[in-house]
Amino acid sequence: MSESPEAPPRFGPSHPATLLLRELLDVTEDFERSLGGALSVNPTDLSAMQHLIVAGALSPTSLAERLDLSSAAVTTVIDRLEGLGHVRRTPNPDDRRGTLVVPEPASVGRAMSRIVPMVTGVDRAIHDFDEDEQAVITRYLQRVVDTYREHAGPSDRPRSWRADAPPRSPDGRRRAAGTEASPLPPSSAPES
Repeated sequence: MSESPEAPPRFGPSHPATLLLRELLDVTEDFERSLGGALSVNPTDLSAMQHLIVAGALSPTSLAERLDLSSAAVTTVIDRLEGLGHVRRTPNPDDRRGTLVVPEPASVGRAMSRIVPMVTGVDRAIHDFDEDEQAVITRYLQRVVDTYREHAGPSDRPRSWRADAPPRSPDGRRRAAGTEASPLPPSSAPES
């Protein structure tokens, strides 16, 4: 006698807000694809650029750790980005045998010219609501983030974007809180 396989769980009716969150994830992918196309990079290269824009200059090893790539794979990423003029390698002043991968200002400017208007527009949207409504929306989104984290499991992987992290200077050092925050899209998740 054969056992009947257990039926997979099914979704019940979803609240419109839940459906909009799904659509937000989809449109975030569309935005990243569009940004990658404008910069002539693939998703891995775009992720590398996001880390470099937020963190500033990074060693190849640090970039590999952030991207969860092998040394050989990150070398290929850096080579591609360098060939496209998005980054340059420079000697590491703290390690005479090491190098740093530095984002090119013109490339950062091209990326940010697409990112800043989008993030600014998203931020403007919350101000269409009064303080009490903003608090409810923020509480809801925090619960959504907590639910995702609960199901994703723990991660200490450095992220390319974090709203509350002090920004870094081009040399990779943290600047004091309140100075020139970097408004990258939240799709890349927090940096630690």
